[in-house]
Parts: sequence; structure tokens; C-alpha cells
Amino acid sequence: MSGDWFLDKNISPMLIAENQPPFDSPDHVYELKWDGIRCLAYLDSSGTDLRNKRNKCLSATYPELSGIHKQVNHHRCILDGELISLKNGKPDFHEVQRRSLMSNPFKISLAAKKQPVSFMAYDVLYIGNESVTSRPLTWRADALSELVSESVSLALSRRIDHDGVALFEATKAQGLEGIIAKRKDSLYFPGKRTKDWVKIKNLIDEDFIICGYYRKASSVASVIIGSRVGSKIACQGHVALGVSQHDFKLMERCEKVNADLYYVDFPHFDGVVWLAPRLVCTVKYMERTTNGGLRQPTFKGIRTDKLPQECVLTCYQV
Repeated sequence: MSGDWFLDKNISPMLIAENQPPFDSPDHVYELKWDGIRCLAYLDSSGTDLRNKRNKCLSATYPELSGIHKQVNHHRCILDGELISLKNGKPDFHEVQRRSLMSNPFKISLAAKKQPVSFMAYDVLYIGNESVTSRPLTWRADALSELVSESVSLALSRRIDHDGVALFEATKAQGLEGIIAKRKDSLYFPGKRTKDWVKIKNLIDEDFIICGYYRKASSVASVIIGSRVGSKIACQGHVALGVSQHDFKLMERCEKVNADLYYVDFPHFDGVVWLAPRLVCTVKYMERTTNGGLRQPTFKGIRTDKLPQECVLTCYQV
């Protein structure tokens, strides 16, 4: 490690605390929760380097963003934000997630032209030759707005003061995911989760381990999901809605295992194709039932920026 964050390119973004009810506060600012993929952008005169939460380079996957370094008026900086894809004016997680799983350069090029992805910036960690994470959020927000010249490829997330409840109700009316509340004086702690930033969501989404699936003809009828509880994996139910053919192909390629890997903590299932616990998916749902089940779950997609061991059961204790 050189000690230079920009050269090392090994930072983890600050995390957001769990969901809570909407509130108004003069000590907070509020912004939309963008339904995309978290990303850090390392920008300097030599180019653009995009990294996900696991520090995987994403630049080749999103070539339409290769020139966003030209939109900053300082010779180098590190921005925190999300990769988003808009469809009918709303974030389309399925599209940006589908792109994240592509590897064929020709198909990536076609997708980039058909439905380009944008980088939505909401924080700055580093300017010039120094970290600015010890500065309060309000200072970093002002610095970010001075750094960036906006375009369809690189834009700034807008914030409002105080009126968190009104903004949340507006997102509900528009069918958006929700909002984030951030303390105005909050510092930036890479890789840490604090209550200075909290989610306020219309729907809950949670990451689970894909444990297996039922087949129906040539597609998936239902995906069995689980979470880690200590050294074991506890069953969290199954989800049928929202599973795409692309998701199914990824599951088909995953290593198959014997049911004995799961049978101790799982109900009995007939006709399941059991998988090694290597794939992580995001599922959105209304709420947890009294026995811990997911109400109205929908499969949101497979994600590559999270490890199975990170899918720990926290919001409901069995």
C-alpha cells in the first residue's frame, strides 16, 4: 500500500444503516434512494476507473462512462455514487444488473448504445492529493457540486433539507424505492455502517444465498433462498416472481450439491436442484411475517458485488 488512496484504489464505500420509518429533521438532508449498483469512480486526466463494493473494476462493462473524468475540474478525485439505468424516467435495476453480468465486449457495446448507464454521484472522498472524508457532509456536497459539470453520463444526486416525510410520500406516489436520510455533519467512514445514514424504503430489499431451485419445463419455477446464522444456512423461503432467463442460466451453471448440505435447517422439498452456496441474489418484499417469512417476495436479480458469507440473518431471528 502506498498510502495514497487514489493510487491504491482499495477503498470500500461507506454503508447505510437498516430501514426505519420516515421522519423530518433539521439535522438531516434527504435524497432519493437510487435503485442501482454502488460504485466508486476514480477520475483523473488519464481516464476513468470504476470499482464496485468488492473493488472489482467495472470500466470495461460500462464503456459509455469512459469519458466522465473529463467532467471534473480537478486533476484527480474519487466520487461515491451509483450506476443507474433509467427507463421511462425511473431507475431500472434489472437493466443495470443485467449489464453487470455481461462479459462479451460486442454485446456490452450494443447494450451501452441501446440503454446507456449513468453514474449518479452523491459524495466525494478525495480531491487532488488528499482525503476529504473527515470533512462534514455539507462541505463535501458543496465541493462535489463545484467539481462536476453534469451530463447524462455523470450527474449529481439532489438533496432537500428537513422534509423527509414529504419526499418519502412523493417516492411512494411515483413507485420509487424510497429515500436516504443523512446527517448534515456526518463524516465519511469507508467500509463502515453508521446510523448517520439510514434507509427509508417503500419496499424492503435483502440479499440472500441462492440454495437451489425448482424446475418447470426449461425455466425456474421457484428459487430457494437462505441466510447465514452462525456457521449454518437457515432457510428463508422461496421466491418465484421476477426470475429471468439470464438468472436461470447462471444458476444452471452453478455447482450442484446433495440435499444433505441443507437438510438439517431446511424444510423438506421435492424435486429441487440444490446448488453450492456461491450465488447471491436480492429479493424485495413488503415485510416479514410473524414467523419470519417474506410477504410478497419478488426476485430482483443476482449480484456479483457481495459474497455469500455476507448474507447474515439480522432483521429476523429464528
